Amino acid sequence: MLDHLPILSLITFIPLVGALIVLMLPAARSNWLRATAILFTVIPLALCLWLFAAYQPAAGGGAYTEQATWLSIPLNIDAFSGSGAVESLKLSFDYHLAVDGISMPMLLLTAVVSTMSVLASVQIRKRWKTYYVLFLLLLTGIYGVFLARDLVLFFIFFEVTLIPMFFLIGIWGYYGREKAATRFLLYNGLGSAAMLLAFLMLIATLGLSTADNVNLVYSGNYNVLLSNFTDPSALANLEMQRAEYFRIFLSDNAKWAAFLLLLVAFGIKVPIFPFHTWMLKVHTEAPPAVVMIHSGILLKMGVYGIIRFAVFLFPGHMQSWSTALAVLGVINILYGAILACVQKEFKLVLAYSSISHMGIVLLGIASLEEVGLQGAIFQSVSHGLISALLFLIVGSLYERTGTTRVDELGGLAKAVPFTAGILLLAGLASLGLPGLSGFVGEFLSFLGLFGSMKVLTAIGALGILFAAIYVLRSILGITYGAMPERFAEMKDARFIEALPMIVLAALIVLLGVYPSILTDLMQHGFSGWLDQIQTRVGG
Repeated sequence: MLDHLPILSLITFIPLVGALIVLMLPAARSNWLRATAILFTVIPLALCLWLFAAYQPAAGGGAYTEQATWLSIPLNIDAFSGSGAVESLKLSFDYHLAVDGISMPMLLLTAVVSTMSVLASVQIRKRWKTYYVLFLLLLTGIYGVFLARDLVLFFIFFEVTLIPMFFLIGIWGYYGREKAATRFLLYNGLGSAAMLLAFLMLIATLGLSTADNVNLVYSGNYNVLLSNFTDPSALANLEMQRAEYFRIFLSDNAKWAAFLLLLVAFGIKVPIFPFHTWMLKVHTEAPPAVVMIHSGILLKMGVYGIIRFAVFLFPGHMQSWSTALAVLGVINILYGAILACVQKEFKLVLAYSSISHMGIVLLGIASLEEVGLQGAIFQSVSHGLISALLFLIVGSLYERTGTTRVDELGGLAKAVPFTAGILLLAGLASLGLPGLSGFVGEFLSFLGLFGSMKVLTAIGALGILFAAIYVLRSILGITYGAMPERFAEMKDARFIEALPMIVLAALIVLLGVYPSILTDLMQHGFSGWLDQIQTRVGG
């Protein structure tokens, strides 16, 4: 049934339709606005689950591709095609959406976390109409990032996520919200500038094609793309003007420049130390429902970008930089974990914990092995679910207590036993307890790197010990001990809060006991990728 339905476009743009409908509703009708936003967030979730049920990993998602040329620029340069005929070269920009074993887990993560986040948005107390419009617009950008197969389209969707997030932080955040929003936009804007420059280099040097070739750099046919990019013999039949054009722009220095620009652009998003300070402000000043999206999904756009672009488009360069990336991953792990151990503000504990867990993801990527790359994606999904659950609980506790400082809380297991139990489960998942999703992602990431970098793997594994310290210290400090008298009458989570807590907790347990749900999705995608990468590097 899905073969005849533009399901990828529907997933991407249904939230945008919802935003337009919210714009037309009366601003005073908060219930109408909330119900509309929930509806247009749940519909993409249902479509993603439908796509997941119909998805065939062995086919690589090829049945679910939507493509149309929306801009074609002739360049008045002729070249010989494979058949010997003279063809006019052109620069073509496509509306191209597709899903594969790498993007499918991210798509599911986005659908689940966004739905739980819109339910958690019940805590928003002002300007509901503007909030839900920006929220739904943000979802369109996120879905587009994970589905786009065109450089320009990817960049457009990536930029679409920045402006709504800026206002969501700056309007509905806490005391330091404006500074946090400005820092978010500044750092991510610099990352976007680096990404744009790298993309322009790729488009300018690789976007020209004959009729027998791909039209755009990032068109999905990566094998053809990279043969053009790395194989000088691909220029043999081109005119001297064309060959000279490529010789100028395809120098080793240009390749390294594009690779490093992409690494910086997506490294800021992850974030990789030392590009992490902006994220601390966002985690502490943004409203919890927005941080659920930011920590649960937006950080993973950086991971996705590194794998999709840096690893695949520049396999040789990534192989040369794998040790450096692993070192950065170890720094992330230890830096985040050690600083998390000394924080008294629970939101800062979670922020530094995110930095540490993203370091584990970097180790999986640095391995350049199928197990490690699967671990990086799995850890990203797992951390997305865990961090979304933790910040959901943070919002619930703050609404009732007015604080999230560990030293000002205590004994809450007596007043809110359900919330305290879910908090304990999320904490155990965060420190990597076997049987929960956090363990699987960490295990696969470390296993992938162990074969080639045993020392760095062992050093990075120390982060697990620190995780046990900061997680247990914080959560036990919140839930046990003497309870302040003012919290004695505090009520437990309402249904609108308990429902997303239960869903996220259930998924964390499900992925922990049955990880094949995700690993089977990724297996065929990464195995085909790695075969092509090894062929190109070896050649």
